[in-house]
Amino acid sequence: MNPYLNLDEIKEAFRKIYLEENHDFLEEDLVKLADGFIMAAMPAIVKTERDMCIKFVNTLNTNVARALGEYRENL
Repeated sequence: MNPYLNLDEIKEAFRKIYLEENHDFLEEDLVKLADGFIMAAMPAIVKTERDMCIKFVNTLNTNVARALGEYRENL
């Protein structure tokens, strides 16, 4: 299971989604779908967080932000 959502959070998220048809997903299927979506989105989430961090640090210290950006490019 992914480290970001527990089973109850996954079920609640799917209850809030409007689907065109009634899909009777098994609990295991919901977990697999959630894991798949999270893992697919993870690279973009990580990059966005890094970019936001560097942008914030840049407002405090441009030299540190530049070094942080260079370091994070290698991750």
